[in-house]
Amino acid sequence: MSPVLVPGAVRRQGAPARRFAWTATPRALGLLLAGALLAFPAWFDRRLLLAMLAWNVVIAAAWIVDLRRTPAPADLTLARVWNSTPALSVRQTVSLELTNGGAVAVDAQVLDMPSPLLRPDPPELAVAVGPGATARLSYEVLPSARGDAGMGAAAIRYRGPLGLAERWAIVPLEQTVRVYPDIREATRETLALIRARQIAVERRRARSFGLGRDFESLRQFQDGDEFRDVCWTATARRGRLITRTYQPERSQTVWIVLDAGRLMRAREGTHTRLDRAVDAAFALARIASTAGDRVGLLAYGRGSGREIAPARGAAHLRAILDVLGTVAAGPVEADHVRAAARIMTVQKRRALVVWFTDVAETAAVPEVIDSATRLVPTHLLMFAVVQPRDLTGLAASVPATPDDLFRIMAAQELAERRAKLLADLRQRGALAVEVPSAELTTVVIDRYLGVKQRNLL
Repeated sequence: MSPVLVPGAVRRQGAPARRFAWTATPRALGLLLAGALLAFPAWFDRRLLLAMLAWNVVIAAAWIVDLRRTPAPADLTLARVWNSTPALSVRQTVSLELTNGGAVAVDAQVLDMPSPLLRPDPPELAVAVGPGATARLSYEVLPSARGDAGMGAAAIRYRGPLGLAERWAIVPLEQTVRVYPDIREATRETLALIRARQIAVERRRARSFGLGRDFESLRQFQDGDEFRDVCWTATARRGRLITRTYQPERSQTVWIVLDAGRLMRAREGTHTRLDRAVDAAFALARIASTAGDRVGLLAYGRGSGREIAPARGAAHLRAILDVLGTVAAGPVEADHVRAAARIMTVQKRRALVVWFTDVAETAAVPEVIDSATRLVPTHLLMFAVVQPRDLTGLAASVPATPDDLFRIMAAQELAERRAKLLADLRQRGALAVEVPSAELTTVVIDRYLGVKQRNLL
């Protein structure tokens, strides 16, 4: 992960948690209670009352001395340091650095307040810090959702050298961190990048058959070449037939269309369908950009969507990642008609459109199928949907009761309907895939490389 995606460190001085941010420790109260035990024999010897009073005065004086020697909240500095980029379902470590600017050592309890999206319970860490020293603590977070997560202030409870007085400090470490998709998924596709390099070999094989229209070089005419590719000016100069050779277009356009409607909120394990689609979308954007293609993104719901015009480069890839990190599924079905119309408006030339979505279970033809069909005459459409694990599992099960039989038959009917809808898309020329969520990235990348290899655009 690029260091630029790692949240910046936050360092602040402590401040009193409230107006009277100090108290006595259980040790001090225990010593006072021990002195109070002299009250029972004092019924028989009044001089023990003076001893009890002297004892309490000594403990109170020691408490005051301990309190005055304990560093003030402003003498403590706390920093929160992120060691890596927050990514969905990726366990990582957050460090806290406590600096003691006082003259004596302190025993501290540090309570950080991460967002519940990062950690369900706030961590409380114990540490001893010497005078002028810095101690480093750490705790783990496991992000459960993409998007922006708020980190709250940290609290410090610390004691002086005698352990009699205790102070409370609050450190304003508020910050907002962004949880990105698990971009390690793209890294796992390194083998796919190696295969992408092999596309060049396939291009060389295809040149003799006239695939591609980007001019590369001139060579002598050979059997099987087309006469329309003969360069007559070069032929006249050299006195023999000279033909042009071409290579497939290297700077093609890939549009990633991401459905953020209610159907994508379905959860399978720790991830939603949208999470899986986001992982696959970024992996595709990264590999397509490496292959020299221009990548655009349209994430849409029922209202206004997020759009990034096709481009390439590291900055463009970062912009795509920022959008993918914050896109969230809405409570209603997305406006597929509007999304298809937008692609038709902004992309006039033929392009590869990779549409991550799901198919609604309706008696009529789903709106997303009709919308996708409109793109097929102009663009090469890759229609990618996640296979519903519960539905396929139920459809393949064996009934034990009559009620089970009806449920299984209904599941089989739904599965067959989904298969027919996707088959109709394939007959119209689309590349329709339905795979388990865990395999979505691999299958989409493989189909993309196949498109490049066969020069389908």
